[in-house]
Parts: sequence; C-alpha cells; structure tokens
Amino acid sequence: MSLLGACVSVRKCDTVTPQKRLTTTEAALFGKKLSEYIQFEGWILILIAVVFVIRLGLSLAGTSFSLTRWVSINIVLLVGLIYCSISVHTTRFGGYKQLFGLLLVQTVLAHILIASAIVLGIVTGTTNAYTTPEVSGGGNGASWLHAVAHLIVGFVLPVFGWLIGSGILFATKKLKPAA
Repeated sequence: MSLLGACVSVRKCDTVTPQKRLTTTEAALFGKKLSEYIQFEGWILILIAVVFVIRLGLSLAGTSFSLTRWVSINIVLLVGLIYCSISVHTTRFGGYKQLFGLLLVQTVLAHILIASAIVLGIVTGTTNAYTTPEVSGGGNGASWLHAVAHLIVGFVLPVFGWLIGSGILFATKKLKPAA
C-alpha cells in the first residue's frame, strides 16, 4: 500500500481499527473518519474560530495592533497541541498517526480562516489583523501570495507540531502506560 493510500482513502473503507470498523464512504485519515477527529477536538476548533472572529473584529473596529496581537490563534494551537498530545493516549483515541491527524485538522482550519481574512483585506481594501505590516514582515499583507502561503503552510506546519507533540505523547505513554 502506498504512503498516500495509508494516509487518506475516499473509497469504501474496510480498514479494521482497534476502536471500530470503518465501513462508510467518508474519507479515512489514518484509520479514523474526519468526523471522529472533529468530535475529539471540537472545543479546540470552536476556540480557533472564536479567537479568529474576535481578532478580526477588534482590528476592523479600529483597535490598535498592540492590543489585538494578544488575541492569538497561535496560543490556541499551542494549547491544542499539548491537549491532543496527552489525550490521544489517555482517552485511547489512537497514537502517533492519529495525533498527526488531529494537528492537521486544527492547523488547516486556522490557516484557512487566516487566508480568508487576507482575501477579505484584498477585496475590501481594508487592513485587518491578518494583513497589517506587523504580521507580514513589514510589507503589505493584503496580497494573494500571502493568502496562498497560509493555505500551503496549513498543511506543512502540522509536521513540525507533530514532532513536538510526539515527544509529549512519548512522555505521556511512559508516565501513564496503557492498561
């Protein structure tokens, strides 16, 4: 089986996992349905969306960036990384592969939202917290390149988060072995 085939399957899935047998046509990501990942980390995904809306709203309302910067999706992603790295084992949701799936879902969501705010800035011509020069290296953050970069980064960053999370998961497994 190819690496891609082991990762994602959209055909009828007959993969047997310790938790349950997948027999739906829903995409399987490392042996779990997307809906299972969303259910497991739903509160993190909601918090990402809430922080995104608050940060965008504050910036559009004219709040200075020195205050807006404290409303951070990155902090939520860090909390999500730590939570998922520990609870993927303690709740028996899965292991290292499922941890990557969890981090992928939350990071992709965050960067799709960020890219949409950048597109909003391009279309309306209004600077917001995601297009201000402070977050785009001093240049104009309202560019298509910046939006596309976030879409790409959303799929690359989970690899680095997974490396950190794997260390946390390893320590969790040592401190609390499976029963």
